Amino acid sequence: MKGIKFYSIASYIPDKVVTNDDMSKIVDTNDEWIRTRTGIERRHFASDCTNVGMAVRAAEKALSQSGIDPEKLCCVVVASFTSEIHSPSMACLVQKELGLPDHVMAFDINAACSGFIYGLGIVRGLLMQNDDRYALLVGSEKLSNFTNFEDRSTCVLFGDGAGAAVLGLDDRAFYSEYGAHGDESMIYCGVGLKDVPMEPIRMNGSEVFKFAVEHIEYVINKLLEKAGLTIDDIDHVVCHQANKRIISNIARKLKSTDKFFVDIEEFGNISSASIPVALDDMKRRGILKRGDKIICVGFGGGLTWGGVLTEW
Repeated sequence: MKGIKFYSIASYIPDKVVTNDDMSKIVDTNDEWIRTRTGIERRHFASDCTNVGMAVRAAEKALSQSGIDPEKLCCVVVASFTSEIHSPSMACLVQKELGLPDHVMAFDINAACSGFIYGLGIVRGLLMQNDDRYALLVGSEKLSNFTNFEDRSTCVLFGDGAGAAVLGLDDRAFYSEYGAHGDESMIYCGVGLKDVPMEPIRMNGSEVFKFAVEHIEYVINKLLEKAGLTIDDIDHVVCHQANKRIISNIARKLKSTDKFFVDIEEFGNISSASIPVALDDMKRRGILKRGDKIICVGFGGGLTWGGVLTEW
């Protein structure tokens, strides 16, 4: 069975830090209210950088760290639902800014917060047709452009950022589980058209919480079943960083609180960027080591969900 090897992981986080106290000056909230309900203490906003710009900066770092010749890339895939334009795709603009050769396939995917995990499955399939090449996968979101700063239940959650990985095939373990259920009632973000204003992100928090807890546990158990492993065999679980209480709830149910990585306090919810940013954060802290068995799980608007079990 062909699995995926991470040749590099990198991230770009904007310099502008917005604390909970800063948010309290914008909307009726406070630090205690936000921290106890979400675990978020601050987030970063890209005030002087586009979504494509963040994706390019993360991708540049990943390519530099990988040591891979860009000529050997078979594709550039960007996961995002917050592109500032419809066409060209973010991936095509990333290809242009990086000066990548014309033979590199480039396209976007929109699976919201599951985007990077969906991307791993898509990239693996493409690489199996080009097994002497590599792939660049990016998750990048500028959620500050799509946030209603009068809605305290949502505006305190989101931040901006990008994560990127250079990937290739090898013989390490790789198991995946994906799903979707079309439903715009829990999480919705509309795009403005002629005479129709943009509808910023709206969310039914309590229903999203229940959806997330149920599907994270389901995905983890399915991956363990496919791999013939137990949670004790796993070194790290990296969930989409949507809410600390969601992750803590799952960790307690699986009796593995020490395996679940959390860094939502620094970055907030950055959708498709949250998992690659978390992986890069773990690598820089020295938590993630070669050979570690990891489970990554995404869930979000669509509704979408997915997970992979692999070795770092």
